Amino acid sequence: MRILFLGDIVGKPGRQAVRTLLPRLVDRARLDVVVANCENVTDGSGVDPKNAGELLEAGVHVLTSGNHVWRRKEIVEFIERQPRLLRPANFPPNVPGRGWTVTESADGTSVAVLNLIGRVFMDSVDCPFQAAERLVPELQKRARVILVDMHAEATSEKGAMGRFLAGKVAAVVGSHTHVQTADECVLAGGTAFITDAGMCGPIESILGVRVEPVLRRFLTHMPTKFDVASGPVIVQGAMIDVDPESGRASAIRRVQERVER
Repeated sequence: MRILFLGDIVGKPGRQAVRTLLPRLVDRARLDVVVANCENVTDGSGVDPKNAGELLEAGVHVLTSGNHVWRRKEIVEFIERQPRLLRPANFPPNVPGRGWTVTESADGTSVAVLNLIGRVFMDSVDCPFQAAERLVPELQKRARVILVDMHAEATSEKGAMGRFLAGKVAAVVGSHTHVQTADECVLAGGTAFITDAGMCGPIESILGVRVEPVLRRFLTHMPTKFDVASGPVIVQGAMIDVDPESGRASAIRRVQERVER
């Protein structure tokens, strides 16, 4: 089977590009399951019910998130009743929503998706490694194929999670930094890994945001409002081939396609 993970989708340009490109990608690459990180889909920071629903209707099976998921207060009620929208599983206990889900491909293959968040250079949360150690054995009872979104700032922490789960899950894909890395590989035991899948957002930008306000912030250190950039969009992610019987990955390829607006 073939799974597509799309990097952080940024604002309206990213949403529109995914809606435009995804049907073609599904047909061309014969995709079975699509997972996407959506924590920046609403004006570049956070996610609201309308925008989450738009991506689910466009063909995304599961939406993951990260540290920006609570930026829109209306998402709290929505995430409680929408099992296809995840928040990191290692958030503190009793936080709204869920950190994992199980979806099915068209042929009925169960695919578990686990959302974790790192702690290095991020807010203090529960240990993602201990959460993975606790949850992966439970997910293995529900699905042979398991994909992990490791939403983290530090490349070392993402790489460590890949090695920690090598041979236990089908894939560990990093998100959050919006810069696609070139280290895709299949680790020992058949676990596909990439440090960061990249982003789905405007090309002429800094991480999807207009250049001028970001430069002003660096130059002056004064509070600055960041706006999503415009223009052509890059859709980035990772495509992973997995044996549905063993749950082991055989290949991972970077996805990088330009969408004109």
